[in-house]
Amino acid sequence: MTETTGTAGATTWRFPRAFWIGNGVELLERAAYYGTFIALVLYLTRVVGMSDAKAGLIGGLFGAGIYLFPFFSGAIADRIGFRNALILAFALLATGYGMLGFLHTEAPVLLALFLVVLGGSFVKPVITGTVARSSDATNRARAFSLFYMTVNIGAFLGKTVVKGIRQDLGVGRVPFFSAGAAAFALVMVLIFYWPKEGGEEQPRDIGDTLRGMLTAMSNLRFLALILITAGFWAIQGQLYASMPKYVLRLVGEHAAPEWYANINPFVVVLLVVPVTQLVRRWKPELAISVAMLLIPFSALSMALAHLFPGREVTVLGFTMHPITLMMILGISIQGLAECFLSPKYLEFASKQAPPGQEGLYLGYAHMNTFFAWLFGFILSGFLLERYVPNPATLPAEVQAQRLAAIAGEGPMPACYAHAHYLWYAFALVGLVSFVALLVFFVVTNRVDARRARA
Repeated sequence: MTETTGTAGATTWRFPRAFWIGNGVELLERAAYYGTFIALVLYLTRVVGMSDAKAGLIGGLFGAGIYLFPFFSGAIADRIGFRNALILAFALLATGYGMLGFLHTEAPVLLALFLVVLGGSFVKPVITGTVARSSDATNRARAFSLFYMTVNIGAFLGKTVVKGIRQDLGVGRVPFFSAGAAAFALVMVLIFYWPKEGGEEQPRDIGDTLRGMLTAMSNLRFLALILITAGFWAIQGQLYASMPKYVLRLVGEHAAPEWYANINPFVVVLLVVPVTQLVRRWKPELAISVAMLLIPFSALSMALAHLFPGREVTVLGFTMHPITLMMILGISIQGLAECFLSPKYLEFASKQAPPGQEGLYLGYAHMNTFFAWLFGFILSGFLLERYVPNPATLPAEVQAQRLAAIAGEGPMPACYAHAHYLWYAFALVGLVSFVALLVFFVVTNRVDARRARA
């Protein structure tokens, strides 16, 4: 398929082969990334032997790097060409994930994670660039809708597949799935990916990228919005930082944190269109406020599982652990909150930029996730050590009591009595972020009013 448009002005679903191959390898990259990411803190603790705090630090640096490096690797990809950039990317990813599967000591694991961050940072800018170059004004919306659908399918499949690998073969084998997906993507690129390189746009420069980032981040108004909304994503990030360990330590190895995490994209796909339609006439401030108000209730819901008596609860004919029930509720609230935030956040972020610099600032509007992953994972590690300790670090009799409690034979050990405090802490993060957002609105509105009178 070589045509992107049909008759003049008509919208079509036809795109060049590079578009479809690009989306195919994007799906594989997302499956590889989320397959390993959902298991990363477990891997670092169980296989590499890191403490919860250290695993949180490394996981935070890994997640934050995934959001920071693309600003610079995108500029490199413009200069070396999309095909060469993807070959390099998937070679690095296959090597990095493979090292995680084979080498389980700290130094090679850290090197492997760096290779994954570096390789992964090329993929998104290259594929989004491919989508842009493979479409025009008549079908660009459809092109990007297919791209975002591919991203979500890949994330969903990756987390679903690794559940069986973790339970049957152990968390140390999960990276082999990601390495295989990356290697397959590399073969697809080598054989089938021949994009039309270049275009009318000038290649980006790393120096310009750095100067643009410094310009945006030195604007206190814009930086304040980034840091405030980072509280939202810090709670979202607990799907990967806290939830897997929390669930497996309190519910048991039969639990499915990978499937719990998939509730979020499921809710987003289900509700994003109707919620977007609902808020289309709202001011951005209102939609963002609703999202920021909802997010602490997500963490609070997860904390309330300890109020249920016993280890089973029946809802609509389904019997489950109270933690499972409240995880489903809390993660569903996260997905709903995201539906309110996403349609209006970029619009509001652009309004914080000086006139004429809206495009520059929008390029860095998602730096909130960089700060959220770094802060959220580090805090998670300390909270896990304090309230949900690693069973392997406990005396043998306490480990035995925990296993008996999971089997329904007695209470959990005293060291887990306040496990839910972890979620109270993140509910507090969400509440502080919401209050900070209201203060931000008051202050910026007064500044804007004063400028209008001047």
